[in-house]
Amino acid sequence: MAAAEPLSPAEAEALVRALRGTELRDAGGKGWLRQHECVEKLNMHAILSASAGQEQLLIELLISHAKIPILIGELISAEVWKHKVFPVLCQLEDFHPSSTFPIYVVLHHEASIINLLETVFYHKEICESAEDSILDLIDYCHRKLTLLVAQSASRQAATQQELHPEELAGLLSMQELQKQAEVMEFEISLKALSVLRFITDQVGSLPLSALTRMLNTHNLPCLLVELVEHCPWSCREAGKFKKFENGTWHVVPPEDQLKMTKLDGQVWLALLNLLLSPECQHKYHFDGFNTSQLLKLRAFLTDVLLDQLPNLVEMQRFLSHLAVTEPAPPKKDLVLEQVPVIWDHILKKNMGKWEAIAKHQVKHAFSPTEEELKLQARRWAQMYSLDMLEALAPDKPRCRVCGVEAAKRCSRCRNEWYCTRACQVQHWQKHRTACNLLAQAPGTAGTL
Repeated sequence: MAAAEPLSPAEAEALVRALRGTELRDAGGKGWLRQHECVEKLNMHAILSASAGQEQLLIELLISHAKIPILIGELISAEVWKHKVFPVLCQLEDFHPSSTFPIYVVLHHEASIINLLETVFYHKEICESAEDSILDLIDYCHRKLTLLVAQSASRQAATQQELHPEELAGLLSMQELQKQAEVMEFEISLKALSVLRFITDQVGSLPLSALTRMLNTHNLPCLLVELVEHCPWSCREAGKFKKFENGTWHVVPPEDQLKMTKLDGQVWLALLNLLLSPECQHKYHFDGFNTSQLLKLRAFLTDVLLDQLPNLVEMQRFLSHLAVTEPAPPKKDLVLEQVPVIWDHILKKNMGKWEAIAKHQVKHAFSPTEEELKLQARRWAQMYSLDMLEALAPDKPRCRVCGVEAAKRCSRCRNEWYCTRACQVQHWQKHRTACNLLAQAPGTAGTL
């Protein structure tokens, strides 16, 4: 089997050029699906290119064609759809879709965009090319992190696994899809954390309004302290300690429980950027409340943590100094401050129309015929070739039922893995509809 490779330069440029903004009302329609395919293909291309150290061409294309603001606009549009239109769809009494797959695709759009942004925002030039929309992205990340903190404080972290996209073809219950949306929301929020950390890497070149937004409007340093305290990506379940890494929950053996995860590192690096850079120290208000919150970090700065991230020694010194001094209040500069506009624009444009939008989409996007559903499954299978999926997977395939490493694949659709025949038989009732659909799509079936 040939290894998956990134797109050719011409293919990548064609996809970048094709990126367009869409209307909320059109979500799930044919034109919108073409945009979703562009995003998905660029997302996979970005991951493969970054893993090979060859992402510079994609970075230059996104910048030269001014596509980062468009992606941010689409990201927030997908977020608004999920919060305003999706709940209406779930409450429509006369809507009983034969397949929730088309709705899942719209829900998944937000995850695809934030994943693409996470991959490319590591580069300073991308952050700068966002221009005024960086304020909208900062607000988006703040909303996601606030949700993470609220869920972890109430111990509502989603520990179930997200279903594979093709399995949604056989999912009949909107209630089950709502549960999947919650799982997806958790993973999107973790991606937003990484994007925010990359934004804080560039505090020296961000516009003044962006710093004000992060430090004063949203008080991100104190929000990050709460993430350190509650650590939403770890939990105890049935007496076992688990951590969320690489898209799945893993049981952590006792000897590894103090090891820092990538997500832990993102929080600490963001705090370093926001608290130790001169630009932020001159802007942030170290009043009594903020100082008391920040000093909570000292309890977490153990020798074990400092050994894993030595840069935190500077944080330790800063907090020790903060505990015995009172920093000067920030200067109040008289400036004309920019504000984010995308979220408010979408809300104002569609206010009072959510039910009408939902009913329009039920009629034109979410009630496909059997042939249309087969066509969508075929396009999805072509986009996610087996080579591509295996190249993107961080680990070896795991059994869909019990989670152990698997060597057997469904011979009809070749989209599910199992460790034994018993697990395959156990999963057949859930997998059957999706398997039949995908097996009938040309080019998707095969033999082991």
